[in-house]
Amino acid sequence: MDALFYAIPALIMAVTMLMAVKVVRRSLELRSAWSSGLTAEARCLRSYTTTSGGGSTSVTTTLHHVYEYTTREGRTVRFDEAGGPSTVVEGDIVTVHYAAGRPEKATARPPHPGRAAAGTVGFLVFFGVIIAFCIGFMVTYHEVFAANDALGGF
Repeated sequence: MDALFYAIPALIMAVTMLMAVKVVRRSLELRSAWSSGLTAEARCLRSYTTTSGGGSTSVTTTLHHVYEYTTREGRTVRFDEAGGPSTVVEGDIVTVHYAAGRPEKATARPPHPGRAAAGTVGFLVFFGVIIAFCIGFMVTYHEVFAANDALGGF
């Protein structure tokens, strides 16, 4: 039974660290695309929404756009980007930024490196608080029940 009080916080920490890696990876992809200097005209092929949550939690709706563009080398690239502006509809032409080595990781978002860095740092601080809470919980549980076991139980 004691293992449960270590396994669940460890699982929460593992999921939190995976989410942190995902946030950092996307931040680096955006920075790479914006700093490459490569842009292209892309056409919005379609837009759609996804929803998550429901039941006893609030519902979150995310707008996605599917864009297609041609790189300077003549390669046609199609990519899906979440969280775009609701003013972009099918058929619209937008400017995309992409890195030469990874054109499928392009973005139609205008460059805002400071805002992106602040958002990334904010998420990492939030994830750090979750991890610190889990570690504190495990240490406190260990201290309380290790001392209790040494005294022969309650």
